[in-house]
Amino acid sequence: MIAPSGEQYELVWGDQRAVVVEVGGGLRAYGDVLDGYPVDEMCRSARGQVLAPWPNRIADGVYEFDGQTYQLALSEPAERTAIHGLVRWASWRAVERDEARVVLEHVLHPQPGYPFTLLLQVEYRLGEDGLAVRTTAENVGRAACPFGCGHHPYIAPGAPTIDDMVVRIPGREPKRLGSTQLDTTFTDLTRDAHGRWRLHAGDVTVWGDEAWPYVHLFTGDLLPDVARRSLAVEPMTCPVNAFRTGEGLIRLEAGNGFAGTWGIQPARGLVPGGR
Repeated sequence: MIAPSGEQYELVWGDQRAVVVEVGGGLRAYGDVLDGYPVDEMCRSARGQVLAPWPNRIADGVYEFDGQTYQLALSEPAERTAIHGLVRWASWRAVERDEARVVLEHVLHPQPGYPFTLLLQVEYRLGEDGLAVRTTAENVGRAACPFGCGHHPYIAPGAPTIDDMVVRIPGREPKRLGSTQLDTTFTDLTRDAHGRWRLHAGDVTVWGDEAWPYVHLFTGDLLPDVARRSLAVEPMTCPVNAFRTGEGLIRLEAGNGFAGTWGIQPARGLVPGGR
C-alpha cells in the first residue's frame, strides 16, 4: 500500500525524530513540536507543505509579468483565489539522504498560468539546535520568472488550544494569544547578529534568515481540523498578492537562483521524539 503522502523519509538525530514526505516535499511530523498528520491520511490545511512559486493567495488568480497577463487555476474557487503555489501535491524525489538529513527535488514544468521552469530543492536536517530547512530554486527556463516561497508548519501548544500560548514576534512585546484570531502577515522583523529573526511560540522558536522578510501567523479558527489547536508560523519571501502588487516579489532571471534557510528549535529539555 502507498501512503497518501507517498514515500516517508524518517530523520533521526539523538532523541529527535522528523518525517518528510514525497508528496509536496513537506514535513509531516516533528515529534510533539508540530501538529502534523498521520501516515494514513492526506495532508490537511497545508500542514508542513512547501509553498512555491508563491505563498498565500493571488486574488482571482490573475497577474501581470513583463507585459503579459496570466490566469492561474483557482485552487479556492469559492474565494476566487489561487493559493499556496503549484507544488503541494506534486511528487518530489530524494536526491541526497542520510540518517539525519534528506534533500528532496522537484522540477516545476511550464503550465497554463505559469509558463516557467523551476528546479526546486528542499533540504531538511536535524541537529543539536533542532530542525533546519534550506530551500533553493533555480530558473532553468529561457526567460525571467516571478517567484515567491513559503513553508507552513503548525506549532503544537502542548495544551488543548493555543489560547494560553505566549507569542513573541521579533521586535514586538510578547502576548498571550487568548481569543485573538490571526491570519496575518508580519514584516520589519528584528534580527540577531547572524541576520536571523526568531519568533517564540510558547516553548518553541521558529527562525528565518535574510531570505525570509515575512512571517505569517494563522490560528485556523474556521478550519475544523485546526480550530485553534495549533498555530501556523509560516516563513515567507513575500506577502499575499505579491504577484499582483510586486511587494517582496523575486524576479528570477534565466539561470539565476534563490536560497533561504529557516528552522524550528524546541525548548531545551523538550524531547521531540514524536509519534
